[in-house]
Amino acid sequence: MKTFFEAYIWSLRGKLYRMAYLWLKDRAEAEDVVQEVFEKAWANRAALQKMENSVGWMVRVVKNQSLQRLRERQKWVVVDGQEEMPEVSLDSSEDVSPAVKMVFRFLKELPEKQREVFQLREVEGLTYEEIAEYMEISVAQVKVNLFRARKKLRSFMLNQKK
Repeated sequence: MKTFFEAYIWSLRGKLYRMAYLWLKDRAEAEDVVQEVFEKAWANRAALQKMENSVGWMVRVVKNQSLQRLRERQKWVVVDGQEEMPEVSLDSSEDVSPAVKMVFRFLKELPEKQREVFQLREVEGLTYEEIAEYMEISVAQVKVNLFRARKKLRSFMLNQKK
């Protein structure tokens, strides 16, 4: 018989990794973030069993850990009085299909809130309510942002075919 951790927490590893990778664009860092999240989950396993939305908690911890790593990685560098931030891009050495590259290009063009809502709903399959709780916005705002992101995706795809 599987434990709570094995049945509910460990089974999220793929979803959590994809989310961390979306933000960090680095496999090793994404794996590190997921490992840190599992350590926190293990330390809080008793509380997690009692939570209504343990998945939401896990996703929020992934986001926070990823953002913390981005803050550490993307410190402003002053060169000759100009401030520059290193750009994060898809590693060309990775085996990535043209369709995936097109989706990443599309996601880059979306405003941050629409990008997050789109990722959480369309890729990770979270419900509107889970997204609202995770992003600390209303369900109506989730629906509006998702509608706008989908509309932009349709326009983007039509422009790619031309």
